[in-house]
Amino acid sequence: MSDMLRAPAEIKYAEELDWLESVDDGPKPFSWRLSPKMVRLFILGSERADGLDREIPQKWFGDRSLVERAVVTLASDRGLLLIGDPGTGKSWLAELLAAAICRSSTLVVQGTAGTTEDHIKYSWNVSMVIAKGQSRESMIPSPIMTAMETGAIGRFEELTRSTSDVQDALISILSEKYISVPELDSDSIVFAKPGFSIIATANSRDRGVNDLSSALKRRFNFVRIPVVTNRKSEAEIVRFRTEELLRRHRIELDVPPTLLDVLLQSFADLRASAAAGSDDEKLESALSSAEQIGVLEDAILHSNFFGERELTARALASSLVGSLARREPEDLAILNKYLHGVVEPRSKEQGGSWPEFLEGGRDAIATLS
Repeated sequence: MSDMLRAPAEIKYAEELDWLESVDDGPKPFSWRLSPKMVRLFILGSERADGLDREIPQKWFGDRSLVERAVVTLASDRGLLLIGDPGTGKSWLAELLAAAICRSSTLVVQGTAGTTEDHIKYSWNVSMVIAKGQSRESMIPSPIMTAMETGAIGRFEELTRSTSDVQDALISILSEKYISVPELDSDSIVFAKPGFSIIATANSRDRGVNDLSSALKRRFNFVRIPVVTNRKSEAEIVRFRTEELLRRHRIELDVPPTLLDVLLQSFADLRASAAAGSDDEKLESALSSAEQIGVLEDAILHSNFFGERELTARALASSLVGSLARREPEDLAILNKYLHGVVEPRSKEQGGSWPEFLEGGRDAIATLS
């Protein structure tokens, strides 16, 4: 795993999955590697009441009922659509589900304007076709077709960014559970094996890009992933991801709880301001937990390589401005208003890390202006 920039969940947690499989005596749908209860436990972590001999850490932070609904959907013959704002952990949840169910989370199609039917069905090895003609050997199966042939979970990221032709092709796969290959005279149908399903994700902010048809919606169970606003849960998410980051980069650097509180409070302030204001007063950023992690990651790396190998409020503020100011001058004006209207009074009243955070934010805005 050390030679992978980012190991998929089934490799990263291979030892844990092996152990869970060895002690799992629950009923398993189709060819699932773990029972639904163990899938949930793998994702949400173990509790004392589970009676396990070892602790299983929590990997996705969200409502238990959302995970249970997702697992139940995949145990049926319907597709699962995870929909929500950017950065709410949809793709991470999809990866964990696939890793726990079939130990394969990499059968992924990325939806874009350039995604074609070939990407979800099959294409051809041109040199083999020229040499030997069209056959199953010269066919290149898509990740979705591979999932069908192996009874695994196929993933489709950003479904609403793909065109209507691609979405229509997906309807047939979800309905009929097979793909026809008309170019072949024999063995021209690829049937899905038991256990096959599709987990798709969609960005709720992409509504109107390529809206899903009613026919495709009927083939999916929708699970809406909300933005995490609970302070405790959000702190756990950021802390969990930050610890992973530090291990991956082999960085020994403490994240003071006071600075984590400053980061969480800043995002809470900006969300409240966005909710109360007009569209012109909203940052382009979704202000998600993922973006908080990005801000903290940037500040940690900058402090490690160019600072005093110590995270400071100044570095955090600079990272926040640099990460969230995507439109100029609109976002810079919004952030400047926040610093003067909220952070400046708070720094006078509370002190602590806020004065340095204010100074770092002002300097960052001045540099970008």
